[in-house]
Amino acid sequence: MARAVMAPLAPGYRMSRRAPGGASMRRYAATFIKPNDRLTSFERLEIYNRQYWFRVLTGISDDFPGLRAVLGEKRFDRLSEAYLAECPSKSYTMRNLGSRLPAWVEKNPRFVRPHARAALDMALLEWAQVVAYDGPQETPLQPQDLAEGFDPGMKLRIQPYIGLLALRYPVDDLLLEVNKETEDGEAASNAVAGGHKRASLRRFRSLKPQPIYLAVHRHDDSVYFRRLEPEAYGLLAALRGGKSIGAAVTDAFRKSAMPAADRVQTVRDWFELWAALGWFCRPLSASRAALRESGGA
Repeated sequence: MARAVMAPLAPGYRMSRRAPGGASMRRYAATFIKPNDRLTSFERLEIYNRQYWFRVLTGISDDFPGLRAVLGEKRFDRLSEAYLAECPSKSYTMRNLGSRLPAWVEKNPRFVRPHARAALDMALLEWAQVVAYDGPQETPLQPQDLAEGFDPGMKLRIQPYIGLLALRYPVDDLLLEVNKETEDGEAASNAVAGGHKRASLRRFRSLKPQPIYLAVHRHDDSVYFRRLEPEAYGLLAALRGGKSIGAAVTDAFRKSAMPAADRVQTVRDWFELWAALGWFCRPLSASRAALRESGGA
């Protein structure tokens, strides 16, 4: 039944006449669903097949409004149907439905040409937004914890809900505009909403490449995008990769044009801000690290 319910719909959003494997769907449905005095086995199964697809298509649309706005409704619908056919839901929660979309978009650029890279950046940002909203949080280190126990050889961990993104296009500004238009347009007419979508599409197509670095995080139950200097991004990425504070700082400034005299205060300011935002959590103990590497709970 699951295979039939999750099978892609036919044109017109009807259930396919062919079951998984190519047999007749009517005969397939009759093997495990009884008809009643109003509906055949096929018609009863079709209700669930359509409900499943309407639900997951709505879920993808809700989680990726920026990608929908920049592609347009028809292209986004084609992309969503192809993605969900290849990457069906494998989770008990709708939250994880789009987890594989950025990687899928990168492997299937034909659905987003001629703006494949900008569309990929938008998908990466929107999935990071989902993770930042409800991803797990560990007990944060307080600023005084860092001040009292600071050691260049110390290893810090970045909160797991924080997304660190190196993007080629400034899609963060565009996504903020799309979100605002969506909120403003909830009570607006279809004509007004349609105008907003066309404006978003025009802005997207006129985007010029501009490398940006972002931290996507939450604070007081709201999600924020914070642009980072390239060195700050490199430092955080190195910490997330398991490097010590000293090694991460060295890597971050290896090719930097920032004057050496400014670096100490700059790094101090960054750490004070990030600690105040709760971005750091304690390093794993040796026993916990070994357990995690071995796949333990």
